[in-house]
Amino acid sequence: MSNPMLIPQIDKVVVHMGVGESGQHLVDGEGILEEITGQKVVETQAKRTLPAFGIKKKEPTGCKVTLRGDNAEKFLTTSLEIIEKKLDSSQFDENGNVAFGVEEHTDYPGMRYDPNIGIFGMDVIVVLKRPGYRIGRRAICKRKVPRSHRLTKEDSISFFKENYGVEVE
Repeated sequence: MSNPMLIPQIDKVVVHMGVGESGQHLVDGEGILEEITGQKVVETQAKRTLPAFGIKKKEPTGCKVTLRGDNAEKFLTTSLEIIEKKLDSSQFDENGNVAFGVEEHTDYPGMRYDPNIGIFGMDVIVVLKRPGYRIGRRAICKRKVPRSHRLTKEDSISFFKENYGVEVE
């Protein structure tokens, strides 16, 4: 592209692991996620009570990590290799973000199966942006991001094809 302000960038990568219950199972999941990403984990809480599953409102049921910068790119590259660089067009939203799942944590390098812990899956959410998106979030003199500057699904698909060699079906 001729205009550097139109080149998409990775804003953040959020890795989420929904365990479904608190206790030792959640602690094991947090340890695995922390080991894979190399960052501190934050617990996620249930939004409502579900008596059929034994879940109470505000009870911790999962964990997540937000990665930015070089850590986000390294993790994304590894995760895309695990899913064989294949994404479906339905995994991209209208704002240019993409989400996909990794079924087993043992696919990551250095991770082994432990029968006491089991296997955990995780969701990887990639948020893209263009330079200048800050005008919509800053505290002083906040403005709307113009329609011509917003990312679209097609922009995001082309970004992943060019930069990561992803095959989109």
